[in-house]
Amino acid sequence: MILTRRAALVGTAAVATSAALAACGNNNADGLESTTLHLGNGAEPLSLDPHIASGTWENRIIGDMLIGLTTEDPQARPIPGMATEWTTSDDGLVWTFKLRDAVWSDGVAVTAEDFVFAFQRLFTLQPSAKYASLQYVIKNAQRIHTSVGKADAVPVSELGVRAIDPKTVEFTLEHPAPYLPGLFTHYTAFPVPKHAVEAHGKDWVEPGKYVANGPYVLEQWKLNDFVHVKKNERFWDAANVCLSQVFFYPTSDDTSAERQMRSGELDVQTNFSGSRLEEINRNLPGYARVHTYLGLTYYLFNMRNEKFQDKRVRQALNMALDREFITKDILKGGQQPAYSLVPPGIADFQSGASRLSWADTPRAERLVQAKALLEEAGYGPDKPLTFSLSHRNGGDNPRIVPIAQANWREIAPWVQPELIGADTQINYEKLRTGDFEVGDAGWIADFNDAKNFIYLFETRTGQMNYGQYSNPEYDRLAAAADVEADAATRVQLMKQAEKVLLDDNGVMPVFFLTNRNLVSPRVSGWVDNATDIHRLRYLCLEDAAAGAAEKK
Repeated sequence: MILTRRAALVGTAAVATSAALAACGNNNADGLESTTLHLGNGAEPLSLDPHIASGTWENRIIGDMLIGLTTEDPQARPIPGMATEWTTSDDGLVWTFKLRDAVWSDGVAVTAEDFVFAFQRLFTLQPSAKYASLQYVIKNAQRIHTSVGKADAVPVSELGVRAIDPKTVEFTLEHPAPYLPGLFTHYTAFPVPKHAVEAHGKDWVEPGKYVANGPYVLEQWKLNDFVHVKKNERFWDAANVCLSQVFFYPTSDDTSAERQMRSGELDVQTNFSGSRLEEINRNLPGYARVHTYLGLTYYLFNMRNEKFQDKRVRQALNMALDREFITKDILKGGQQPAYSLVPPGIADFQSGASRLSWADTPRAERLVQAKALLEEAGYGPDKPLTFSLSHRNGGDNPRIVPIAQANWREIAPWVQPELIGADTQINYEKLRTGDFEVGDAGWIADFNDAKNFIYLFETRTGQMNYGQYSNPEYDRLAAAADVEADAATRVQLMKQAEKVLLDDNGVMPVFFLTNRNLVSPRVSGWVDNATDIHRLRYLCLEDAAAGAAEKK
């Protein structure tokens, strides 16, 4: 057994804690009634169960009620969470995590068995956990998950997770995964309270039943109104948590949320339109926070639909999209036109090395070629190409999709796209169930590695491969990258996989994201970062810090 990254990560944790304390005036919030944060969260959560959730708006809430073996520092880098240290075997296949002394919010000890129970539940939950495939790196996870309910179901006891003792949990992997500390910050790797789940079943996530091991616990949830969390006094680092409570609001209307920021009803809004940046800087100086984001907005084809099984149709629609106009003239928020899958900023990966083969062709020529491709595929005045684009109604999406619709109509009058909008969580549910033709989606890196984007189009990915794209060569290259020990060779294999997808026009990348937040100057501890994760435990309010300083 060899020790890996322990010293560096523990040191990072100390720095993170110091930074958080400095931001909060090096105090806790005891006796301070003013430490209530109001946060515009973009969308209504579908669930606060980490095995059912699938959106960033859910992660913002769950990620401060539950903490996994690793967690994020203010810069969103992985640091020790429930684990204080870990070791890996020489071949990188066995990881052993040592747990800190901690209790759930009801006083019951958090043990290694809670992690074993959580991972076993992740892969056996029915209906199936949407995001379970993200953790297929664990030994036998895929075999167990895909065989649930079948006569030859693989016993969950064969999962590569075991409790060695109450404070030690061991993972055996399918292949080396140097990114595991980052992957384990994701909510699919969070523990769940075995005793509470066994007592209440799926209702364990309701207010009054929710048991947390993080700095906050669920107090109240009024559907389509707010989610209210309160400080968990039993959290192991509660003395350094400043905010006493937080309200999350489903702010799908960015303009309305901006007004709420101006009136002081909100302290943070997690998105704003880039076209409003200049106006916001005039009306709310110091509020706008814009940063590079490890994320992509993309359209995808439902490969269950016969018309999109024809590469010529996919390529024609892909070629017609005017990404430069969308980013420069409509969005105006620093977004970059996307002609590849993996965004800039992903560690050790040269984004854009693989591009859509026609990316440098002038758009006028692309439109001519697009029409010819559709005619070759049999479409024309007597057989129009009709299809729908199912899209999110939140954020900038309602401003973008009419441009896409107009772009496709430019190919020929007999190209007839229809727009179908829905609330964000409803749109994603349609994508997961295949209830769409062309779909609008966004993807944010769960961990800083190209694997997190390559994963999206692997056949085995399941629900999160929304369009059910399947290409044996893509799968072969992705699988080869998984087991490749040499870092440079591994990256090259992922680049080759990306090229296969792009040459096949299996995805329609639209633009690479920036994260855009409105943050009141009275909020301290906010650090802009590429994954746009800002855990509540690092935040404070100026008046709370001042009040605590006076009490010293």
